[in-house]
Order: sequence, then C-alpha cells, then structure tokens
Amino acid sequence: MQRHAESMTITGTFHDGQAMVHPRTRVIDYVTLMKPELTLLSMLSALCGYYMGSTDSLHVIGFVHTAIGTTLLGGGVGALNMFIERDYDAMMKRTERRPLPSGRLLPRHALLFGLVLSIIGIVELMTFTNELTGVLAIATFVSYIFIYTPAKRRTEYSTLLGGIPGSLPPLIGWTAARGSLDLEGWVLFAILFCWQMPHFYGLAWMYRKDYARAGYKMLTVVDPTGKRSSRHTLLFTLGLFPATMLTSMLALTGTLFAIGATVLNIIFLLYAIRLILLTSESGADNSMAVTATARRLFFASLWYLPSLMILMCISKR
Repeated sequence: MQRHAESMTITGTFHDGQAMVHPRTRVIDYVTLMKPELTLLSMLSALCGYYMGSTDSLHVIGFVHTAIGTTLLGGGVGALNMFIERDYDAMMKRTERRPLPSGRLLPRHALLFGLVLSIIGIVELMTFTNELTGVLAIATFVSYIFIYTPAKRRTEYSTLLGGIPGSLPPLIGWTAARGSLDLEGWVLFAILFCWQMPHFYGLAWMYRKDYARAGYKMLTVVDPTGKRSSRHTLLFTLGLFPATMLTSMLALTGTLFAIGATVLNIIFLLYAIRLILLTSESGADNSMAVTATARRLFFASLWYLPSLMILMCISKR
C-alpha cells in the first residue's frame, strides 16, 4: 500500500482527461515539449552565427537576447510540433511516452504553451536585435509548423524541406550581429543544411518502422533497401567540403579551421561511404548491418557539428 501511495504522487489519477502528476514531473513535461536537444542545438548554432558575424568586440547584450529569443522560439515550435503530431506520436514506440500521448498534459495546454513561447521569442528577437532577425524568426516558425510538419506525412522530401527552418538559426545569429544578409551568413546556413541531411537520415533509418507505423512518408520509409537514402546522405556529406572551405575563402576563418574541418569532413564521410557500400549489397541479412551503420553515422553527426563550431569560433579572423 505504501508503494502504491508513493506512485500516486507521481502519476495520480485522471482529472478532465489529464493525469494528476507531481509538480516537478509537470515541469519536466513542459521542458520535454520544448524538444530541449533540438532547441539547444538551434540556440548554440545561432550564437555561433552571432559570434562569427561580430565585427569588433562581442556585443554581450545582443548575444544574450539572441540566446533567449532563439531558445524561446525553438522551444515554442517544438511544443507546437508535439501538439500537431500527438496522435501519431502515440503510434510510435519512440514517442508514445511523451507528455501528450501519455495524457500527462492536455493538448490545449501544449498549444497555448507553444504559441506563447513562439510569440515571445519572435518579439524578443525583433525588439532587442533588429527587424530582419525578427523576419527570419517568423520564417522559421512558418516553415517549420506549416510546411515541414505536414510534409512529413505527404512527401518523401520532407527532410529537405525541414532543412530550411533547421538551418536558419546561424543566419538568425549572423543578422542579429550584422543587421544584414551577407554571403558569409548564407554559407553558415549551407553548412548546417548539409549537416542535417546525414544527421536526420541516420535517425530516420534507425526508426523507419516507427515512422511507417504512424503513416509518415519519410524517404527511409519508402526506400526499403536504403539505397536512395544512402545516396542522399553521401551527397550532402560531400557538400560539407565546399561549404566549410568557403568560410576560409571568404576570410571568415583561418588556416586552423581549414585543416580541422577537412579532417572532420573526411571522418564523417567515411561513415557515409560505409553506409552506401552496405546498401548496395543485396540480401535481407544485410539490414541489421545497415541499421548499425546508420546509428554510427547519427552519433558521428552529434560530435561533428559542435566540434566544427568550436573550430570555427577559435579560428575566426
């Protein structure tokens, strides 16, 4: 009885369709709605863009407002994405325990939470950085919620569409520092865009059965052999070579970055080559090896990007 009573303080009973939960658990659920891993990545890439766009000394106040604005915006669109996809999340093992499909939070609360965060984030960037940055924040919101999110159930090219809002944070950081859309800022956009493809194709291959169960038309779902997915992965991994070298050609970074980025690109490329070699082989016995390689590619992408951003900031001219 005591163990049952203790568990009730965490999960409780249902009231008005929502599970009664401990306040600390409720806070964790709202943080989960914000997709903290993706939001943190967006914020860090925006700050990298801000630092690279700073001409003289770093403007600390603008740097802080960029961090706050991108965090709120990223968390807001993450919550709205979970609100829109709550029924589909319930069909997938990977997401069935999220706050909405599990019933720990009500959909209307998630909707309000996401809208408030997104609006405050956009206002924060538009008011305390500049209007151009605010416009890019709005573009991020619109493209993620109204283009990428529904496209996941309609077209196999949704990952490419999702790469657009996913690559805007460094450009947002650049315009927050410079107040203008410059070629160097677009190069930062291109680097993140190329990185996202092997990152998300690796993840989507690992969970392709889950995505198929929920009716998503991801490329990895409609491509059972993985041949097309691996070709896309190789193409964009190769794209990282010219994209990163452009920063040195435009005098944004120095020799240290050119050397370090080349090493990182080669290592990352080896994972993509391994994947395309495996998918070119026939036979059902090969599927487990492909999944294992896709997993290694995904985890390689997790250390690749922060390493690249650190090198970029160290080597800034």
